[in-house]
Amino acid sequence: MPDTAAGADAGRGSPRPLLWACAALGGGLLLHADRVPAWAALLALGLLLWRVASARRGRWAPALALRALLALALVVLVLARFRTLNGLAAGTTLLILMAGLKLLETRTRRDYFVLVGTGLFLLLAACLDRQDLLRVPLYALEAWVCCAALAVIGAQGLAPRAALALAGRALLLAAPLAALLFVFFPRLPGSFWAIPRDQQAVTGLADSMSPGSILSLVTSYDTAFRVRFAAEVPPPQERYWRGPVLHEFDGHTWRRAPDAYRPRQALHFLGTAYRYHVWLEPSRQHWWLALDTPAHSPDLHAQLTYDYELLGSEPVAQGLAFEAVSYTHTAAAAPLAAGARREDTALPSGSNPRTAQLAASLRGRTASDAQLVQAALEYLRGGGFVYSLEPPPLGADAVDDFLFRTREGFCGHYASAFVVLMRAAGIPARVVTGYLGGEWNPVARFFVVRQSDAHAWAEVWLEGRGWTRVDPTAVVAPERLRRGILDLLPQGLSVSERMIRSSPWLAYLLQRWDAANDWWSERVLQFDYGAQLDLLARLGIRTPDARQLGWAFMLALLGWLALITWHVGRGGRAARPDALARAYARLCRKLARIAPPRAPHQGPLSLAAVVAAHRPELAPAVRALLERYAQLRYGPPQGAGQARAVAEFRRAVAQLALP
Repeated sequence: MPDTAAGADAGRGSPRPLLWACAALGGGLLLHADRVPAWAALLALGLLLWRVASARRGRWAPALALRALLALALVVLVLARFRTLNGLAAGTTLLILMAGLKLLETRTRRDYFVLVGTGLFLLLAACLDRQDLLRVPLYALEAWVCCAALAVIGAQGLAPRAALALAGRALLLAAPLAALLFVFFPRLPGSFWAIPRDQQAVTGLADSMSPGSILSLVTSYDTAFRVRFAAEVPPPQERYWRGPVLHEFDGHTWRRAPDAYRPRQALHFLGTAYRYHVWLEPSRQHWWLALDTPAHSPDLHAQLTYDYELLGSEPVAQGLAFEAVSYTHTAAAAPLAAGARREDTALPSGSNPRTAQLAASLRGRTASDAQLVQAALEYLRGGGFVYSLEPPPLGADAVDDFLFRTREGFCGHYASAFVVLMRAAGIPARVVTGYLGGEWNPVARFFVVRQSDAHAWAEVWLEGRGWTRVDPTAVVAPERLRRGILDLLPQGLSVSERMIRSSPWLAYLLQRWDAANDWWSERVLQFDYGAQLDLLARLGIRTPDARQLGWAFMLALLGWLALITWHVGRGGRAARPDALARAYARLCRKLARIAPPRAPHQGPLSLAAVVAAHRPELAPAVRALLERYAQLRYGPPQGAGQARAVAEFRRAVAQLALP
C-alpha cells in the first residue's frame, strides 16, 4: 500500500513523529489514570515508555500470534473486571489497553495516525465522563498536543514550535464555530450525556449509618452541592438538608427501609415557602438533597418518598440542577398509620438493655411523649456528654456503651442513641441523615454545602404535631447550629485546608473559584433544550422549530467559513514589494527592450554583463545603476541616508532613456 511503502519503519528516520504520537496517546491516558484500573493504566504506560525508549535503537516486536493472544487475554481481563465491555469505564479501559498493544507494531505513519486518533477518542471519553471547570485546561492542552502531533506526522520536517503554532491557530479558528454549534445546533430534550457509567464510589451519604460512620465525611472539604435562594433565606438553625431516612436498626447499624410503596404522610405546610435552586455534585447516589421538608418533587425523574426523601430514578453520576420549594415547619394532617408505627418503634430483641431501662424510667416520670422527649434531651445536656471527632470504640450493645460508658461521640452517635431511646419508650422515631448549614459565598451569593457539613438528626412522632425534628447533637454542642463543623473542630481539616480557611485572601480566592464553577455549571453544563430556547428568545427567535434552528446554524456556518476564507486569503497574499524592489523591477522591464529579459536566477551584476554584450554603448550607465542597486540591496545599511539613496536610485531609473 502507498502509505506502507512510503513510511515503512518510519522509526528508522527521525523519531519525532513517533514521540509526538506517543505524547498524544500519553496525554489521553493521563486523563483517565484515576478512573481506569491501576493495572491497566500501568500496563499501557509501561508499553508507551518502552516504545519511546526503543525509538533510536533496534527493538524486539512480538509475533502476530503472540499479539493476538495478548489482545484476547486483555479482553478477558476487562470483561472479568467490569462484567461487560459496554459503558464508559469498560470501553475506555479496553481502548487504553488496545492502544498499548498497538505500540508493539508501530512502524508507519498510518500507525502513528492511529495512536493520535486514539488519544482524541480518549479525550472525548474524558469529556463525557467529567466536565469540571478545572479539567477544561487539561482538555484544551490534550487537543492542542493531538493537533500538533497530526501536523508533525503529516508534514515531514515540520519543527515542533511551528507545529504547535499551526495547531494553536487551527484551534483558535475553530473556536467560533464550536461556540455557534453550542448555541444554535438543535438540541433534543433530555441529557446528551446519558450513557452507561460505572458505579465508582464518591464521598457522600450512604443508605446506612453506624455510629461514627459520618466521620469519614468530616475530613472532606469537597463540595456536596450549591444552593441559591430566590428570595428569603432560612435562618441557620433551620438549614437542614434532607437525605436518606433510616428506619431499620440491627443493634449497631441503621438502614433505609426496603424500597416499597407506602402512602406519603399527609402534611400541613406552615410558615414561609422557601424557593431555591440546587446544583448537586456527582455522588453516584440516588439522593437529591433538599431543604427539610420539600413540598413536592421538583422533577419527573425524582420521587418524593413516603418519608419525604427526594429519590432520583438514576444515580447522580454527573452534576445535576433542580428548582425546589420547601417548608421548615409542618404539621401532620392525619394520624400515623399502624404499619408506619410498627416500623418506627421496632428494636432488636434483647439489645441495649440499659437503654430500655432508662426509657422506662423516663416514661414513668413524664406524662406525655413531648415531655419524655424533653426529659431525654435534658439527660444528654446534663450527663457529661462530649462532642468529639475521635470517640472511643463501642461494644456489642453500642447504644448502652455510648450512653453509660464513653459519653463521647459525633452526630451519628447522638442521633442513633436518641432514636433507640425513643423507640424503647414506645415513641415512633427514625434517623435522618443529610447536611446542616452551608458556607455563604458573597461573590456569587449562594451557599456552598460541603461534605464536611454532613449531619444526622432524629424525627419523632408527637400526637397533634406529627413528625417533629429533634437534633440531640445541638443539646451537647448548641453552637453546631450556628457554625460549621470545621469551625468547631478545625483539626478535621488537612494542613492545606486549614491554611486556606485561616487566610482571608486564600478564602476569597476559593470563593471566586466556587463562583466560577457555579457560572460554568449554570451557563455551560446546564445549557439544555430549555436554556437554548430561552437564549434564542432573548435573541428575538420565538418558539423556533427545527427548520429555524437549521437556518440559524447554516447562517452561522457560512459566516464562519467567510471568516476562514478571509483569514486564509490574507495569509496567502504575497507582501507588496518595497520601493527599492519596485524601482529595480522597472529597470529590468526597460532593459528587456534592448537585451534578453532577466532570468529568475540572474543577479544584477550578471544582468549588467548581458546588457554590455548586446549594447556596449549603454554599458557604463546601466552597470552603474545595477551596481548601485546591488550595494543598496545587499550592502551594509546606510542608516538615515538609506531612504535618500533609494529615492535617488528611483529617480535615476526614471530618467534612464533607452533608444
